Amino acid sequence: MRRRTPPPPSPLPQREGVDPVRVRLPGDGHWATVGEHLAERYGAARAEDVDRMFAAGRIVGADGRAVPADAAYVPGMFVWFHRDLPAEEPVPFPLEIVYRDEHVVVADKPHFLATTPRGSHVTETALARLRRELDLPALGAAHRLDRLTAGLVLFTVRPEERGAYQTLFRDRLVRKVYEAVAPYDPGLALPVTVRSRIVKERGTLTAREVPGEPNAVSRVESAGHRPDGLARYRLTPETGQTHQLRVHMSALGVPILGDPLYPEVTAPGPAGDFRRPLQLLARELEFTDPVTGAEHRLRSRRTLAAWMSYDTWGGGHDDRQ
Repeated sequence: MRRRTPPPPSPLPQREGVDPVRVRLPGDGHWATVGEHLAERYGAARAEDVDRMFAAGRIVGADGRAVPADAAYVPGMFVWFHRDLPAEEPVPFPLEIVYRDEHVVVADKPHFLATTPRGSHVTETALARLRRELDLPALGAAHRLDRLTAGLVLFTVRPEERGAYQTLFRDRLVRKVYEAVAPYDPGLALPVTVRSRIVKERGTLTAREVPGEPNAVSRVESAGHRPDGLARYRLTPETGQTHQLRVHMSALGVPILGDPLYPEVTAPGPAGDFRRPLQLLARELEFTDPVTGAEHRLRSRRTLAAWMSYDTWGGGHDDRQ
């Protein structure tokens, strides 16, 4: 099997902990110039942005020099540029480190902070923050947590080792335990293992269960309940489908508190409204380090706000143990 030649190093530095966009011109195509290809690639909605970046010399080649819009199209050529950073509402909660060595960083992510840059969340992400705060520009994520979910996320320090850690998650060699707060249902027999087939179409907000061979398996256990009608649940996913735990808890009739998508999509709050975080926490990560052989069992120090008080829940921050 022919190995693909790795791309050349980026001629542009990171900006605010965010990598530049890298585009490889396709090996075949009808474009006469680089500008024609990028205009078609990004469409009419971004045509003015592309024109402006060319005019400002912000689109560069491997040598770091500006590539003009009328430069001849060369199949396989790479170009780089920085997108304009979106205006973002700062997430006012700390990103804590629970473990760090020369190979990995395990962070305790707060609610509302995305794991990696995507869409409108770019600099206000765990990855960008850690790159800046720890001065580790090569840091990368081995897996992801939903933006609304708090808890443990594993990052890799060395790019050449990232694949080994990503393989742990792909091959289900990482034991993950979550904690959730949801309504208490005395008629729900626990523990229970939920198996279903979950799909999520591109462009849709929610995932859904469909008939077919199960691809999502979650074990749900009780971790206690209170007189106010709330319960705490211990959730152990055996698979990693998008929104899996949220879908399964909703299907059991006990949707996770603060969930804006399940069982029904609710209107998002205004920007900067952090009063009702999703009550889901990635509590534990347990794995054998594929590089050092060390056994790791790591635990989040966060607690779920809804479980900390018998008062009407309107928590605006993460309490600490």
